[in-house]
Amino acid sequence: MDLSAARVAVLVDKSFEDLEFWVPVMRLREEGAEVVIAGREADASFTGKHGLTATTEVAARALDADRLDGIVVPGGWAPDKLRRDAGVTALVAEMSAREKIVAQICHAGLVGISAGIVEGRRATGSQGIKDDLVNAGARWVDEAAFQEDHLVWGRVVKDIPAFCATLIRALRQA
Repeated sequence: MDLSAARVAVLVDKSFEDLEFWVPVMRLREEGAEVVIAGREADASFTGKHGLTATTEVAARALDADRLDGIVVPGGWAPDKLRRDAGVTALVAEMSAREKIVAQICHAGLVGISAGIVEGRRATGSQGIKDDLVNAGARWVDEAAFQEDHLVWGRVVKDIPAFCATLIRALRQA
């Protein structure tokens, strides 16, 4: 797929990991994709763990999975907030059910757990959520980034280049 035709939501909330949010947003835009910044509410501004800011354009509950090609969940502490929102978890679950690209890095697997999409699948992320993923039925792997079916996984900040490359490749093949 030519990414100029792709529409990808990127989630954000309080204390997001700045680089895990902004680098995928910039890479997707560089490839020509339309990026929609979403969260629990529309027009909410957040500061990342390292001081960068981001503002949501739309509430996740208002997005239609049929009108998206993928969704990216960055890490930081934001996933712990995002996972508590029924609109967020419903959108992630629907994207997965439709086998659209769902990309998660670092602590983002917490959202995947709450959306019920990790059981029986390989998963990675921050060591801080390894037990959470395993307890949710995922098979933990310690790899920088990989794709399994429609799910794209990234480990931590230093693995952002591999995560973005895997994400872009997955969207092109979707």
